[in-house]
Amino acid sequence: MEPMALREGMLLGMGNPLLDVSATVDEEFLKKYDMKPNDAILAEEKHKDICENLVKKYKTDFIAGGSVQNALRVAQWVLDKPKVTTFFGCVGTDKYSEILENKARSNGVNVQYQYTNTEPTGTCAVLLTGDNRSLCANLAAANCFTIDHIRKPENRKYIEDALFYYVSGFFITVSPESILEVAKYALYHNRPFLMNLSAPFISQFYKEPLMQMMPYVDVIFGNETVNNEAATFATEQSFGTSDLKEIAKKICKLPKQNENRPRVCVITTGDNPVILAHDGVVKEFPVVKLTKEQLVDTNGAGDAFAGGFLAQYIQGRPIDVCIKCGIYTATEIIQRSGCTYEGKATFKP
Repeated sequence: MEPMALREGMLLGMGNPLLDVSATVDEEFLKKYDMKPNDAILAEEKHKDICENLVKKYKTDFIAGGSVQNALRVAQWVLDKPKVTTFFGCVGTDKYSEILENKARSNGVNVQYQYTNTEPTGTCAVLLTGDNRSLCANLAAANCFTIDHIRKPENRKYIEDALFYYVSGFFITVSPESILEVAKYALYHNRPFLMNLSAPFISQFYKEPLMQMMPYVDVIFGNETVNNEAATFATEQSFGTSDLKEIAKKICKLPKQNENRPRVCVITTGDNPVILAHDGVVKEFPVVKLTKEQLVDTNGAGDAFAGGFLAQYIQGRPIDVCIKCGIYTATEIIQRSGCTYEGKATFKP
């Protein structure tokens, strides 16, 4: 891609806006809710009071969250120009949605929420145990997003104005028809469409809609250390290998609508090198090693990586630069609680 000048509305994201309720807990709390270290699950009936109990029992932080919204916030931090990104997602009409909107807008994201009166704003319990973090998302209002929202003329214009589109695999559980509509629009106008595998359960239980999207995906992200997303995807697709480099190459070779733009697959592996597959070639990028004292909270590391990558990608920078920026942003975020940052981003392409 040629280098591009930044402007408002270049990047459109769709996902689940959630308020993160984060706390350091003991193993007993995990067991109480039948959760494991490094889980990433959707809340069931047994989890419905988890955030309430977190607040009662532990010192909690409230952080604007949701995978795509986080990535866009981080991209805005790097870009240092307001409203380059636009975000669609559904929230309730309550105080939590006000917190989310104020936080996202103060971070430069042009949020265009759909509102519902039937459910409260979604939350995500973030349970920190040592170096591990477990996520339990109660989508609530986020689950109520409908395709009507993106068909409103004022919102359709945001889709038309965007040159890049990013969605999370999590959003497949909410509105696959919205993803597909935007993906087809991106293909028709020859604009890159990027997606995140998000969690193993997406590959396992939402296989059909995920593979419906895959032919439109130009860049796919996966996280292997925390959630084993790539390995689970490989198992579900009968790749016959557990080698991450081979998995990345096979993902690139899956059927693709726009054959003029070879698919890019990026797999992050915690403190091991980032794996990039593109054009039949696999490369590795070392990450910054942090001490145990420096490592505060890995929650949001994958979102931060995607945000840094996107900030460079939409400017037409080489993929190597995009990955190095992703490593930079992820390294900064995991040294703080939640997907947060301070000061100006200092990454230099």
